Amino acid sequence: MKLYSPEGFTDYELIDSGGFEKLERFGRYILRRPEPQAVWSKLKPAKVWEDNHAHFEQKGSHSGNWNRKADMPDQWYVSYQNKGMKLTFRLGLTAFKHVGIFPEQAVNWDYIYESAQAIPEARVLNLFAYTGGASLAARAAGADVTHCDSIKNVLNWAAANMEASKLSDIRWLLEDAFKFVKREARRGNTYHGIILDPPAYGHGPKGEKWKLEDMVNELTRLVAQILDKEKFFLVFNSYSLGFSPLVLHDLVLTHFDKSLLKNAEVGELFLQEQTGRRLPAGIFVRFR
Repeated sequence: MKLYSPEGFTDYELIDSGGFEKLERFGRYILRRPEPQAVWSKLKPAKVWEDNHAHFEQKGSHSGNWNRKADMPDQWYVSYQNKGMKLTFRLGLTAFKHVGIFPEQAVNWDYIYESAQAIPEARVLNLFAYTGGASLAARAAGADVTHCDSIKNVLNWAAANMEASKLSDIRWLLEDAFKFVKREARRGNTYHGIILDPPAYGHGPKGEKWKLEDMVNELTRLVAQILDKEKFFLVFNSYSLGFSPLVLHDLVLTHFDKSLLKNAEVGELFLQEQTGRRLPAGIFVRFR
């Protein structure tokens, strides 16, 4: 089992966590947000927590409101640079506490960038692609990238990130990822790289219901069919609190040829706190 945290992400910092909250810096702005895994006590004094630019207060199970200071803008930008890759993201305060990136994914952006660089004219498919960090990493490496997500304003956000990163020519698909993979398998289309980060639950563009545990086995089977067998990489990430990293590993072991899995890594992503604690931030399996 491997543990990874982003290194060198100077525009992000986890300051403290506890009491089911986290205090983070994105660029020059300090945000205070709910965090269900921060079951421990806060270590920084109350004054540090109060000195934020925006504080998200949850109202329902999945939404709430931001209490913003006067100097907190609607949108701002952060950058991530590593190994010759430079990505720029437009951030914003959403009604679901998100801001537009999951900073722990920088670990996977590095992996995707290196993997795509090693495959000339790589074709990469990013499923459940959100605002496109993984898509940008693959495109920065020169890959032909297809970005698939079911929410139109998220696709627009990803396109804004592409432009901010001075990249172009990503293919945008407003599509239910599961249905698209089914069609690609029937057509016999393949990709050198596949990235998937399915939500625990959600809806497609036409209201299709998604529940991870009901769909993930069939999704993995179909993804195995469309991954190139000679030049390939796969990154499979999940935030489901009910899943162990071994669940993802066993799904991959079930559906992919074992000869492809020689370099498989399974583990957890975490965010390193100023205090020295590690905040869990997702599980993954990946190979190339």
